[in-house]
Amino acid sequence: MSIIGTQLKPFTTQAYRQGKFLTVSEGDVLGKWAVFFFYPADFTFVCPTELEDLADNYATFEKMGVEIYSVSTDTHFSHKAWHDTSPAIGKINFTMLGDPSGVVTNNFGVMREGQGLADRGTFVVDPEGTIQLMEITSEGVGRNAMELLRKIKAAQYIAAHPGEVCPAKWEEGETTLAPSLDLVGKI
Repeated sequence: MSIIGTQLKPFTTQAYRQGKFLTVSEGDVLGKWAVFFFYPADFTFVCPTELEDLADNYATFEKMGVEIYSVSTDTHFSHKAWHDTSPAIGKINFTMLGDPSGVVTNNFGVMREGQGLADRGTFVVDPEGTIQLMEITSEGVGRNAMELLRKIKAAQYIAAHPGEVCPAKWEEGETTLAPSLDLVGKI
């Protein structure tokens, strides 16, 4: 069931970021673009490759006004231990949300029933707290930060340009479309 266009649900959880533990709630997310990047578990295999890819591109996300929140059902203590022991995870400067209660994971509908683990889900939330994009992949399929950046640029563009849409493979600066009666059957 799609949650596109719905509002971010309330949550409060503990997190790890840049050597500190902190409390994060939905109120901390509002006011800027955000990515919620769910993954099954710390100390695994595909997950660190995805998180390292995000870490390597984090400065670009920040320049676009986008904050990243990685989320697993591990604790913030586990996130710190992983950050301290893995060269890939040690690169992370974004917030790593611990979700042992499963509230955040269930809010986004990516909890694996009976397993207590999150699916590989990516959600982009606009500054008003509306979910604008979602992608869920199977266990063995890793995600790509560059493709996520492209999709966020498109979402930000259409938010700033009502009445326009971004076609397939759209890149920043390329032509967009303005859906109208005159355009029907012309593409």
